[in-house]
Amino acid sequence: MKKIEILGSGCAKCRKLEKNVKRAVKKLDVEAEIVKVEDITEISARGVMTTPALAIDGEIKAKGKVLDTAQIIKILRG
Repeated sequence: MKKIEILGSGCAKCRKLEKNVKRAVKKLDVEAEIVKVEDITEISARGVMTTPALAIDGEIKAKGKVLDTAQIIKILRG
């Protein structure tokens, strides 16, 4: 099972990224734990200065942009 984290303060862009992640997971029919990380200290400790950010299994895959569903699917297929 993959662990997918959305890092951000809960802003509109963060919510949009979360929605796109859920769509991608559903389309691929993969098991994934989707976690929202809103603690600014933890986010910055992981080297993220612009949000939203996307991490998969602990690895930051995108920072400062809202990936669309197709981009997330491409990353998950990796």
